Amino acid sequence: MKRYCLALDLKDDQELIAEYEKWHKPENFRPEIHKSITDAGVLAMDIYRTGNRLFMIMDTEDDFDFTRKSKMDAENPRVQDWENFVWKFQEPIPGSAPGEKWILMDQIFKL
Repeated sequence: MKRYCLALDLKDDQELIAEYEKWHKPENFRPEIHKSITDAGVLAMDIYRTGNRLFMIMDTEDDFDFTRKSKMDAENPRVQDWENFVWKFQEPIPGSAPGEKWILMDQIFKL
């Protein structure tokens, strides 16, 4: 199993943040998005928030590959619809490349 940690910002608007959280509750989350995540080899995914900063922890199969996941997502119209929908809540972290969303974080400490 591999673990990845990623970060992304939300627009600093309390109403938008509340709506974003609403769409990530189990009763509102789209099943086809859940399936696309697990089909790519993600075993567990948790998202935490502080202020408008999101932090994602992904546990994946050993052969998980971000390039493969990106290709799968690009070819899936439902995933593209979801990504376009949630983009209205999100904004890039300062210093990220144009169009880049979730930024892979470097591990700097382990106990």
